[in-house]
Amino acid sequence: MINTGSTVVVQSVVNVASSLHSFSLTCPHKKPPLFTSCCSFLSKKVVTGATHDLKPIVKQWPEYIPNKLPDKNYVRVFDTTLRDGEQAPGAALTPPQKLEIARQLSKLRVDIMDVGFPASSEEEFETVKTIAKTVGNEVDEETGYLPVICAVARCKHSDIEAVWEAVKYAKRPTILIFISTSDIHMKYKLKKTKEEVIEMAANSVRYAKSLGFNDIQFGCEDAGRSNKDFLCKILGEAIKAGATTANLADTVGINMPQEIRELVNYLKANTPGIDDVVFSIHCHNDLGFATANAIAGVCAGARQVDVTVNGIGERCGNAPLEEVVVALKRRGASAMDGVYTRIDTSQIMATSKMVQEYTGLYIQPHKPIVGANCFVHESDLHQRITDADLKATSKVW
Repeated sequence: MINTGSTVVVQSVVNVASSLHSFSLTCPHKKPPLFTSCCSFLSKKVVTGATHDLKPIVKQWPEYIPNKLPDKNYVRVFDTTLRDGEQAPGAALTPPQKLEIARQLSKLRVDIMDVGFPASSEEEFETVKTIAKTVGNEVDEETGYLPVICAVARCKHSDIEAVWEAVKYAKRPTILIFISTSDIHMKYKLKKTKEEVIEMAANSVRYAKSLGFNDIQFGCEDAGRSNKDFLCKILGEAIKAGATTANLADTVGINMPQEIRELVNYLKANTPGIDDVVFSIHCHNDLGFATANAIAGVCAGARQVDVTVNGIGERCGNAPLEEVVVALKRRGASAMDGVYTRIDTSQIMATSKMVQEYTGLYIQPHKPIVGANCFVHESDLHQRITDADLKATSKVW
């Protein structure tokens, strides 16, 4: 804590300083020197001094089984910064930048990283292949951690082939096959009947399996505006064809948390085979509910969350990794029946800064978890809290 007149700066004691030595963030606006962010180097001496002689406890990474989780409370983190996040206007990344971010995501310990859309261009195909060959084979010797490498495909054989040829070099390759399921999308975008869409979905999953995929994610685009019974039917057919993860997307960011909770509950109760796969939720932030909707999905039984670093993405972005992960870490045990992730939160700041620097998409100072003002306030009233309260507040994650 730093008390300077009417301003109190609360310093985080999170051990992120060591991960930021080599990364300098150039921000387009100047910050008052008084304000100290939650990744302040001022906390380094305290943290390293307190832990210098302690030997960290190394936990082995649980075995990865595509359609099963290590326990009922484990939530997989599916990071789509390099695919859905890069779709944000102005956020184009070079192949070397994508590779470096993928390596940082590995340090962060995301379960699955969605690294691109191979069918979109030759450069994208080669970049995905490079990440699969490198990051997708780098096993952590201490813990056994290894990221799953994913790429996306429409329900087209050429898309699915492109994904297979790009990600097959990874030790754990997966594919996300998606198709629109709302009435408006099927009528005006796909120009297909419901029956035709179901057949396209099942046929695509079967084709992916025939190529060699044993880990297949099937996603319903615009699920938030889709008929519930139709979702049950198409997901049931995809699962029967070989899908190992069922993904629901609030593609246009229109849903409220209670709607997401009701939808997940309904699908888990009425979809054939749903207990044999992992249930996933993908939320956009058009109405500002991406984090709340992702949490609502988890509370209803979803056990994979799709996120991006800093919440970047098309239009208003996606559910921010840092917000969802820290919410589960801080409140998972007390408010969400014990759900948890295995994200290394000490890597959150370094990852956030890298993504800002490479995409040029800088966050606002008051951004939760990673903003410069995250642990800063200015008020006479707030100075009256005790040192103990300040220390407890600073240990957010």
